[in-house]
Amino acid sequence: MLDERTLAIPDRPGNRRLDTFRNVLSNPNVGLIFVIPGVTYTLRVAGKALIVRDAELREAMAVNRKLPEHILVIEISHVLSHCPKCMVRSGLWQPEAWPDTSNLPSFAEMLVAHGKLAETIEEMQTIIDTGNRDRLY
Repeated sequence: MLDERTLAIPDRPGNRRLDTFRNVLSNPNVGLIFVIPGVTYTLRVAGKALIVRDAELREAMAVNRKLPEHILVIEISHVLSHCPKCMVRSGLWQPEAWPDTSNLPSFAEMLVAHGKLAETIEEMQTIIDTGNRDRLY
Protein backbone atom coordinates (compact mmCIF):
# COMPACT_ATOMS: atom_id res chain seq x y z
CA MET A 1 0.00 0.00 0.00
CA LEU A 2 1.47 3.33 -1.04
CA ASP A 3 -1.31 5.24 0.71
CA GLU A 4 -4.98 4.74 1.65
CA ARG A 5 -6.12 4.59 -1.98
CA THR A 6 -3.08 3.32 -3.88
CA LEU A 7 -1.78 -0.21 -4.17
CA ALA A 8 1.50 -1.21 -5.86
CA ILE A 9 2.14 -4.73 -7.14
CA PRO A 10 5.64 -5.54 -8.41
CA ASP A 11 6.03 -7.68 -11.51
CA ARG A 12 8.16 -10.60 -10.37
CA PRO A 13 9.90 -13.05 -12.69
CA GLY A 14 7.46 -15.67 -13.81
CA ASN A 15 6.24 -17.10 -17.05
CA ARG A 16 7.48 -14.08 -19.02
CA ARG A 17 4.05 -13.24 -20.41
CA LEU A 18 2.79 -9.71 -20.54
CA ASP A 19 -0.95 -10.43 -20.79
CA THR A 20 -1.89 -8.35 -17.76
CA PHE A 21 0.16 -5.38 -18.91
CA ARG A 22 -1.23 -5.61 -22.42
CA ASN A 23 -4.74 -5.69 -20.97
CA VAL A 24 -4.04 -2.67 -18.75
CA LEU A 25 -2.73 -0.71 -21.72
CA SER A 26 -6.00 -1.25 -23.56
CA ASN A 27 -8.28 -1.00 -20.50
CA PRO A 28 -6.93 0.33 -17.20
CA ASN A 29 -9.92 -0.90 -15.16
CA VAL A 30 -8.80 -3.80 -12.99
CA GLY A 31 -10.29 -6.12 -10.42
CA LEU A 32 -8.27 -8.08 -7.90
CA ILE A 33 -9.30 -10.79 -5.47
CA PHE A 34 -7.14 -11.61 -2.48
CA VAL A 35 -7.30 -15.17 -1.15
CA ILE A 36 -5.37 -16.05 2.00
CA PRO A 37 -4.79 -19.73 2.85
CA GLY A 38 -6.98 -20.72 5.78
CA VAL A 39 -9.16 -17.59 5.61
CA THR A 40 -12.66 -18.25 4.30
CA TYR A 41 -13.56 -14.74 3.15
CA THR A 42 -11.94 -12.85 0.30
CA LEU A 43 -11.15 -9.22 -0.35
CA ARG A 44 -12.02 -7.70 -3.71
CA VAL A 45 -10.38 -4.51 -4.93
CA ALA A 46 -11.26 -2.54 -8.06
CA GLY A 47 -9.68 0.51 -9.59
CA LYS A 48 -7.61 1.91 -12.41
CA ALA A 49 -4.13 0.60 -13.06
CA LEU A 50 -0.99 2.18 -14.43
CA ILE A 51 2.28 0.46 -15.35
CA VAL A 52 5.29 2.27 -13.89
CA ARG A 53 9.08 1.93 -13.80
CA ASP A 54 9.82 4.47 -11.06
CA ALA A 55 13.37 3.76 -9.89
CA GLU A 56 12.75 4.59 -6.23
CA LEU A 57 9.62 2.45 -6.06
CA ARG A 58 11.35 -0.42 -7.86
CA GLU A 59 14.23 -0.26 -5.37
CA ALA A 60 11.80 -0.27 -2.44
CA MET A 61 10.22 -3.45 -3.81
CA ALA A 62 13.46 -5.35 -4.44
CA VAL A 63 13.76 -8.94 -3.22
CA ASN A 64 17.24 -10.41 -2.81
CA ARG A 65 18.59 -7.21 -4.45
CA LYS A 66 16.57 -7.97 -7.61
CA LEU A 67 14.35 -5.13 -8.72
CA PRO A 68 11.03 -5.71 -10.46
CA GLU A 69 11.10 -4.45 -14.03
CA HIS A 70 7.63 -2.93 -13.78
CA ILE A 71 5.10 -2.15 -11.08
CA LEU A 72 1.36 -2.16 -11.45
CA VAL A 73 0.06 0.84 -9.49
CA ILE A 74 -3.67 0.77 -8.80
CA GLU A 75 -5.76 3.74 -7.79
CA ILE A 76 -8.44 2.02 -5.73
CA SER A 77 -12.05 2.97 -6.43
CA HIS A 78 -13.72 0.44 -4.14
CA VAL A 79 -13.03 -2.48 -1.83
CA LEU A 80 -15.50 -5.24 -0.98
CA SER A 81 -15.37 -8.29 1.20
CA HIS A 82 -16.96 -11.45 -0.08
CA CYS A 83 -18.87 -13.85 2.14
CA PRO A 84 -17.20 -17.15 3.00
CA LYS A 85 -20.02 -19.48 1.91
CA CYS A 86 -18.36 -20.63 -1.33
CA MET A 87 -15.04 -21.27 0.44
CA VAL A 88 -16.74 -23.20 3.23
CA ARG A 89 -18.86 -25.27 0.80
CA SER A 90 -15.88 -26.02 -1.44
CA GLY A 91 -13.70 -27.32 1.38
CA LEU A 92 -10.89 -25.29 -0.18
CA TRP A 93 -8.81 -25.15 3.02
CA GLN A 94 -9.70 -28.66 4.20
CA PRO A 95 -7.27 -31.19 2.68
CA GLU A 96 -9.52 -34.09 3.67
CA ALA A 97 -12.20 -32.62 1.36
CA TRP A 98 -9.86 -32.30 -1.62
CA PRO A 99 -10.36 -34.66 -4.57
CA ASP A 100 -7.84 -37.37 -5.33
CA THR A 101 -5.43 -35.91 -7.89
CA SER A 102 -3.04 -38.85 -8.11
CA ASN A 103 -4.30 -39.79 -11.60
CA LEU A 104 -3.91 -36.28 -13.06
CA PRO A 105 -1.00 -35.55 -15.39
CA SER A 106 1.94 -33.60 -13.97
CA PHE A 107 2.61 -30.02 -15.00
CA ALA A 108 5.49 -31.26 -17.18
CA GLU A 109 3.20 -33.79 -18.90
CA MET A 110 0.60 -31.08 -19.59
CA LEU A 111 3.18 -28.69 -21.03
CA VAL A 112 4.70 -31.31 -23.32
CA ALA A 113 1.30 -32.52 -24.56
CA HIS A 114 -0.37 -29.13 -24.90
CA GLY A 115 2.63 -27.40 -26.46
CA LYS A 116 3.55 -30.38 -28.61
CA LEU A 117 7.10 -29.85 -27.34
CA ALA A 118 10.16 -31.74 -28.49
CA GLU A 119 11.39 -32.09 -24.90
CA THR A 120 10.66 -35.27 -23.02
CA ILE A 121 8.57 -35.13 -19.87
CA GLU A 122 11.73 -35.73 -17.82
CA GLU A 123 13.55 -32.86 -19.58
CA MET A 124 10.57 -30.57 -19.03
CA GLN A 125 10.41 -31.56 -15.36
CA THR A 126 14.10 -30.62 -15.01
CA ILE A 127 13.41 -27.24 -16.63
CA ILE A 128 10.51 -26.64 -14.22
CA ASP A 129 12.54 -27.69 -11.18
CA THR A 130 15.49 -25.50 -12.21
CA GLY A 131 13.24 -22.50 -12.77
CA ASN A 132 11.50 -22.97 -9.42
CA ARG A 133 14.84 -23.27 -7.65
CA ASP A 134 17.01 -20.70 -9.46
CA ARG A 135 14.83 -18.08 -11.10
CA LEU A 136 12.22 -16.97 -8.56
CA TYR A 137 14.01 -13.76 -7.55
